[in-house]
This record gives sequence, structure tokens and C-alpha cells, in this order.
Amino acid sequence: MSARILVIGSSNTDMVVKSDRLPAAGETVIGGTFLMNPGGKGANQAVSAARLVEANAALAGRQVTFVAKVGNDIFGQQAMSGFQNEGINTTYILTDADHPSGVALINVDATGENCITVAPGANAYLHPTETEAALQSADADTLVLLQLEIPLPTVEYVVKQAASQGLRVILNPAPAQVLPSTLFPNLFLITPNETEAELFTGIRVTDIATAEQAAQKLHEMGVSNVVITLGSKGAYLHTGTHSQLITTSSVKAVDTTAAGDCFNGALAVGLSEGQSLPDAIAFACKAASISVTRMGAQASMPHRNELL
Repeated sequence: MSARILVIGSSNTDMVVKSDRLPAAGETVIGGTFLMNPGGKGANQAVSAARLVEANAALAGRQVTFVAKVGNDIFGQQAMSGFQNEGINTTYILTDADHPSGVALINVDATGENCITVAPGANAYLHPTETEAALQSADADTLVLLQLEIPLPTVEYVVKQAASQGLRVILNPAPAQVLPSTLFPNLFLITPNETEAELFTGIRVTDIATAEQAAQKLHEMGVSNVVITLGSKGAYLHTGTHSQLITTSSVKAVDTTAAGDCFNGALAVGLSEGQSLPDAIAFACKAASISVTRMGAQASMPHRNELL
């Protein structure tokens, strides 16, 4: 039986415009294509995990639980319907009567690169105490997956509480922000990209050697395991006793939005199934390489049969 996955994080609706290039400051670019898709880092990772678990839709709902806060509006209603269609357990998703659902404005260029502005809405009001019920219901082998699109005090509370329960905590530290030093020792795994790794360590990650230096520094800060994601180069793993670069497939990227979310959701699935860290990372790299060949956030997340 696989371990369960508890994702705590944000839910947004993504407003996406795809054009030949990204606009410069003060510039308007004409000729784009508009799409509206469900998104939010937490929601993306929950959907990624739900689509990849070794189970049918009914069992997936017991394996992937999502904790979030949405507005009492059409975006929130659509999000809830989407989660339920994916087989995600929505018991602990709250509706905020006072604040709208989160929205992200995303520009994507012809190479798949993007820039994003997020209005967090109800996500900014997910309070620590509102995660208690989900944490208390977690089995001893549950994996807890977090990001940074909800309030930092809530992230700190969840990490501390989950660690006190003996649960393994994976933190995807995005969007990048400074974190308290007391957070790191309670993490089983952290998954920064190059920019986030530099913010935490002061080491600019430009190659494998500097990735190793940054990963070692994060380990010294107390994190048990470190995975620095390197885009098309793959991901660098450091456990304190073992380090290696795990490469990914070469693909033509259409939209890199949510590739990191796909990676983290897939990584949690691999670990929940008892895969070793290197194998789980390779599994996650494969999933992410598929996701960038498609437009959208949750829409781009692959199903298990596509990886096989």
C-alpha cells in the first residue's frame, strides 16, 4: 500500500496569453492566444500527484488530499469541481466568503518561457489552525508537500507540526522568499531551483560544481535531503552521503508553466510508492519533460500511462 500524500498550498485560476515574445516594460505585444486554466502551485502539485498514483480514481482520492482556501465565486467553484474530477480528497478545502479566489496572469513566449503575476486572494488567508484537521488525520507514513504561495506562518506551522508527528515534509520553496533558519532542520526534502538555492545559500548555481556547493550548504543548514532542479539539465541530488546529477529527456518546450509543480507532485508519488530518491527524481524528471510539451498548468500534467 502506498503512503498517502497531503498537499497544502494555493489554488489559482490562470489567465494565459501566448505570444511570440514577452513584452518589455511599458510595451504592448499584439497577436497572442488566450487560455484560461486552473492553476496555483499547491493545486498543480495535487493534480500532478493524483494523475500519477498507482490507482484508479476512487483510490486516488484516498491517497492525495489537498488543503487550500478558495473564494465563494465561480473560480472557486470550478476549482473544486476540477479537484473532485481528478479524484482528489477535497474534505479540507475551505471557502472564504470575504476574499476572491486567487488569480494568476501569465505571459508565455514562443520558446515556452513565461512571466507570471499572482493576485493571491483567498490563498493569503489560509491560517495555521485551518490545517490542523488534515494534519491530525494523517497516517504515520503520509508525505506532506508544501510551497510558498500561502502565508509563511502557515508554512512554518505545518512544517513544525508535521515533523513533530514524524511525517516526511517536502518543501518546494517557490516563489522564492527568505525563510527562517528554524524551518530547515524539520524538512525531509527541499526542492529549490537555481534562483531559490542561491537565495538560501548565497551560492550562484551555474553548473554541477556550484549545484553541489549549494546543496551541501542546504544540508549543513539542517535539511536531510536536497534536490536542486536545473531545468533541461535535470536535477541534482544531495543526501549528505550521496550526490548525483539525474538527467532528463530532451524535448521541445511549448510552455514551462508548472513544470516544477509537475516535478514535485511526481516526486512525492515516487517516494510514496517506496522508490529510492534517485529513482523518484528520475520519475519526476520524466513527468516534467512531458508537461512542458503542452500548454497550461494542470492541463499539462501527464497521466501514469503516459510515463509507462
